Amino acid sequence: MVAKNFNFAVAEIFKHEGGYVDHKNDPGGATNMGITRKTLASWRGVKPYWKLPKSEVKNLKKSEAKRIYKAQYWERVSSNKLPNGLDLALFDFAVNSGSFRAVKMLQGQVKVRQDGIVGVITLAAINRQIALIGARKIIQNLCRARLRFLQRLKIFSTFGRGWKKRVASVEHASLKLAENSPQFLPNSNYKPTKRKTIMNMLNGYKTYIMGAMMLLAAVGQMAGVDLPGFDGQSATELMLQAFAFIFLRKGIKSGLGGV
Repeated sequence: MVAKNFNFAVAEIFKHEGGYVDHKNDPGGATNMGITRKTLASWRGVKPYWKLPKSEVKNLKKSEAKRIYKAQYWERVSSNKLPNGLDLALFDFAVNSGSFRAVKMLQGQVKVRQDGIVGVITLAAINRQIALIGARKIIQNLCRARLRFLQRLKIFSTFGRGWKKRVASVEHASLKLAENSPQFLPNSNYKPTKRKTIMNMLNGYKTYIMGAMMLLAAVGQMAGVDLPGFDGQSATELMLQAFAFIFLRKGIKSGLGGV
């Protein structure tokens, strides 16, 4: 979970992304160091993208490519908030196949709503899965899911050999980066808290009813009326807990039901 891993991660990217290419079968078109013409045009504010000459892609400097990678991929998928190793695995996936798809694939692995955004619910789910199966397994599962996705593409016959080598290399580097992390292996002492156990048992509208009761208690407290069972908590605390209760319920429902 350290931002300094970006330098290590981007160095790995450059190992797999070569210089300037404009392959007729590559939907990305003109590309340099993995930065496509569209990406560079968007970064520089050029619209439509074809107004950016291909020569600009060809002359792209490594320093600018690094800035693009950091802003458009590393930070967009919140790699700086992820555990060691998983940050690299998700980052490289995003560079190769798009941030939205990479995040959705990770969310599928940790069983939360696949909205393509790494928010508090996704981060909590990642930590929960790490405690259950360890970071190693999550990295391996993500890389395997990524390879399965690539194998379904029509252009796999053209680029598949290189992609397979890249995924294997990134998986190896990610595991090496993660192995010294305390979260690398499952936590054998991990047990869901009483609160989490209760939440997992709730179903239907019960959670929403409880949230509504908390909101009513908060309103009552602001009016000078204390409801039994909610004394000792401020109105602000009750309101925050009510919203957390409701939104956590949505997260649990999405995780169990799949998307």
